[in-house]
Amino acid sequence: MIVDFRPHARLRGRAPVDLDKAVTPVVAALSAEEADLGRIRVVCDWVQYRENFRDVVDFRPIMADSPGTDENLEIAVDVRRSQDVALRELTIRQLHDDVVGRVFLEDWVPGRDSRIWDFNALYWSALECWEKSTGRGYEQALPGGESDARNRETVRELISELFGMWQPLAVSGALPEELYVIELGVGDGNQAKVFLDEFRDLDRTGGHDYYRRLHYLMCDYSQHVLDLAQETVVEHSEHVSSFAVDATKVRATLGFLRHKVFLVYISNVYDNLPTDEVAQLAGRSYLVEVRAYLPADSAAFIAESVSADPHELPALVHKLLRLGPVLLTEAASSHFTDIDAAVEFWRQIWSSLRLQERYVPLGGLDNYQLAPSINGEIVRSLLESGSDIRMQVNNGAVASFVDCLALLHPLGKLVCHDLFVTELPDYRTSFRGPGKYDGSVVNWVNGQLLAQVGQREGFEVRYAPFSHRNGGNIVTMTAVARD
Repeated sequence: MIVDFRPHARLRGRAPVDLDKAVTPVVAALSAEEADLGRIRVVCDWVQYRENFRDVVDFRPIMADSPGTDENLEIAVDVRRSQDVALRELTIRQLHDDVVGRVFLEDWVPGRDSRIWDFNALYWSALECWEKSTGRGYEQALPGGESDARNRETVRELISELFGMWQPLAVSGALPEELYVIELGVGDGNQAKVFLDEFRDLDRTGGHDYYRRLHYLMCDYSQHVLDLAQETVVEHSEHVSSFAVDATKVRATLGFLRHKVFLVYISNVYDNLPTDEVAQLAGRSYLVEVRAYLPADSAAFIAESVSADPHELPALVHKLLRLGPVLLTEAASSHFTDIDAAVEFWRQIWSSLRLQERYVPLGGLDNYQLAPSINGEIVRSLLESGSDIRMQVNNGAVASFVDCLALLHPLGKLVCHDLFVTELPDYRTSFRGPGKYDGSVVNWVNGQLLAQVGQREGFEVRYAPFSHRNGGNIVTMTAVARD
């Protein structure tokens, strides 16, 4: 048996984790049940997201890579919650009936194809309904209640860099008449307003006449968000256009700007895009497959609240995800009397939703399609970097990144503030998602992978801590074309 205790830093400090309470009850349960300990690995994580898709103890089969070979088993323990439960009894119960009574919402799929991303899309498309129900705007769910991106000092530095780049081009007559800037993921529009206000003021001070030529493109998946953002920047309306954009397919909407954009500005978008996870265990490569489910007690409670049987919930959830809460009241009027009832159903399902996981052998990394035109070979060096590892490959972020790079002017820059894992060992010591932020999904972003993708596309990628706030987890990525 292998025991992998990942949050080792929490074994010290003012309130150290009790290793004995986190591991010994699990081992005792396995011994009592005469489990084959030689085929079991126990993995302990500290799941920092209070809303997440994990149970305190989860069982993950490690599928055999050839017929007739025994499967192995990974037992995952959330150390943050395990200290307050009867862990031995919970482990025994999971060994005997880990799926009894669960209501599954999907079959086994790679992580990026899971229902959780349909819920994520629903959150952004029906955000107004969710916010009305919760009584707060989505940005209040962020740590600190706002995005780091709108720091004025940061924005001024960025604009000064643009001006410094443009001035020699203007002198030589090589500066285009139209100066394009894209913001992907605009939030409530305050970041755009800060940028446009500072841009106008600095341009007036310098006497460049750049503001007259500026075209600021606000891009977001949610039309509701775009509508709010447009109101925020109304005084700059002559310089602003808004586009409803699928962040994973940027060129489908903005391909007409290929090689014309001087700045692509992104904040807290990549961590909200669909992703698979891959792993290297005992020298073999695996894809993590998942299936979303509702625990038995939650399913029974939710079903009763909408006058349904638990087995009817998957069909109701499917209608919710396909139609949204407003039309759901018409399509299932016997279960939902009004929109408020439909939104409450949505929130209860989301809060209760869990993911069962298993490891499926990857037949060959070259056969795994990570993103359009990119196969799994690009992650080989990361997977084979040392001891066992499990990581996100951020399929949606990679696709978005490649598309955005294609839009950049030869002197353009991509700037992204997000939750980046910049050192591979961090995957071996810390939980990196998925978690729940309000009604959406959050995952950390594999910075090493994006750096390799950028290099393949001819760009240099750098990471630095967000420079204008102490603490926090936000990292700034910049990408510029290599000389």
